[in-house]
Amino acid sequence: MNIKKYISVLPLLFLCFLVKAQGNDAVTFEMKPSKTKLGLNERIRVDFTMNKDGDNFTPPDFNGFRVLMGPSQSISSSWINGVRSFSKTYSYTLAPTGRGIFTIKQATIVIDGETYKSLPQDIEVTAAVDKPDAEKTVDDVADESLHLVAELSNPTPYLNEAVTVVYKLYVSPTIDVTNFRALDNPKYNDFWSQDMPISKYTTENTTFKGQAYRSVILKRVVLYPQKTGELEIEPLSLDVSLQVPTNRRDFFGGRIFAQASKTVSAGKRTIAVKALPTEGKPADFSGAVGDFKFSVTTSKTSLNASESLQAVVSINGKGNLKLFEIPKLNLPSSLEVYEPEFNENIRTNLSGMEGMINNSYTVVPTYKGKYPIPSISFSYFNPKTEKYHTLNSEEILINVIEGPSSGSINTRGGAVLNKQTIAATGNQFVFNKLTPNLTPKETNYFFGSNRFFLWWLLPILLIPLAILFGKKREAISSDVEGNKIKRANKLAKKYLSAAKKTLGDKEAFYIALEKALHNYLKAKLKIETSEFSKDKITTLLSEKNVDLATSEGFIGLLKNCEMARYSPFSVVQMQQDYNTASEVISQLDKQI
Repeated sequence: MNIKKYISVLPLLFLCFLVKAQGNDAVTFEMKPSKTKLGLNERIRVDFTMNKDGDNFTPPDFNGFRVLMGPSQSISSSWINGVRSFSKTYSYTLAPTGRGIFTIKQATIVIDGETYKSLPQDIEVTAAVDKPDAEKTVDDVADESLHLVAELSNPTPYLNEAVTVVYKLYVSPTIDVTNFRALDNPKYNDFWSQDMPISKYTTENTTFKGQAYRSVILKRVVLYPQKTGELEIEPLSLDVSLQVPTNRRDFFGGRIFAQASKTVSAGKRTIAVKALPTEGKPADFSGAVGDFKFSVTTSKTSLNASESLQAVVSINGKGNLKLFEIPKLNLPSSLEVYEPEFNENIRTNLSGMEGMINNSYTVVPTYKGKYPIPSISFSYFNPKTEKYHTLNSEEILINVIEGPSSGSINTRGGAVLNKQTIAATGNQFVFNKLTPNLTPKETNYFFGSNRFFLWWLLPILLIPLAILFGKKREAISSDVEGNKIKRANKLAKKYLSAAKKTLGDKEAFYIALEKALHNYLKAKLKIETSEFSKDKITTLLSEKNVDLATSEGFIGLLKNCEMARYSPFSVVQMQQDYNTASEVISQLDKQI
């Protein structure tokens, strides 16, 4: 009795199982907006979700909205009690362009050869609302978490006083910066500038506007203003690639990060340059601003006539060492003096230029005697004390021990008047020759020369070379199979060149690779492959008598391009897919 009862229940259980299986196989494709009412200053995320993988997704016309991001794809797949759950989503982030009620129309997708459409959705856009209560988009998070600042060491310097500009990028710990590049480097007009290259970027934990941030120094430059008044520093602009956390979670509960690109600028900065004071300005002031030491030294003070010594005028310290002239030596006219040799040993740090400059004079005395090198002065302005300072060198006496004596020596820089008797010699004046005995130069004529006959014979010698070259070309043309291989390899390189340039960047590489495969079929078969599913492409290749291995390799590459967007792929895998794509295109070109 009990057995019959259980047997009668079995058909009912089977029917329930069948209905459930059919429910699991039903295809769903729907649009899910994050909200149906928003303010004019808010953002909305629209998700198009399906429970089976499809091709040829066509988004609607987002009339009344501006697309900020998208489409971004996400895939979720799991097995629970032997039942597979699959979900694929195309997401868009939109910003309204005006107030009113706007309709997001139908989107379409092809699943298993059939076209499915989502239902339209009305969205109401009201006046602007308070931002703190609105849902933050990726752009909102990036704006709040990324700041480029130009920090000045002194916004009110004196003329020719060093100013250091340090460009710092402040990044919130909630986001990750993956790359950056300079869009516009500032031009420092009205400044003498010195870049300080950064060999390694170092991240530091710091605070910005009272909150915890990470900072990195991107650029350092030392400026010396050459004009007084309000001087502007042009902004530095960067294109920054970053990863921003979203409110979505992956299968394992981890937060999903969205890729974003943001342009940040340091903004213009104004420096108020003060003029140097006129009160107490020395007459010999040449524009030196800083803190310096000044000296005049000689390599020796005693020597013989016709020997040489080095007189060095040296300035060392910290300041605008490259922007003023060194005072000149005033030597007696009895000393032979050569043009000075300029030397410098300057290093630039965050406080400005520091080091030494000097002029080295070579001095050669002619006569015996004592020659004083008089004291000279050097003046500079010290911005710390806001005063002028004048330094004087000590007088140096040069003693020429041995040498001829001069009848009249002016040791104080005047003219030297020496009357000397000129001794006549027998060969002081030589007359021009009236009979020079000139002979003509040897003249070579081209006509009838060896070169003339060689040029005549050259065409005859080239005939055998031309015959050998012609036979070589015929052999290459007759090699049909070899030419096909060469053309196929050349074609593969042509279509895969864009993908090769992006090796290492997973997303860009697989986008370029997928585009290359579709473009190849488009060019080869004169069709639009973007309208074809992978099954249709397989059928098409089969109709063209492409062997199974090549066809499966082509479809496998398309699948890898799709899976790479959602799964981690190594550089080795990318290189393998690139090599496989080159082989597949070469094989297809031989068979089609």
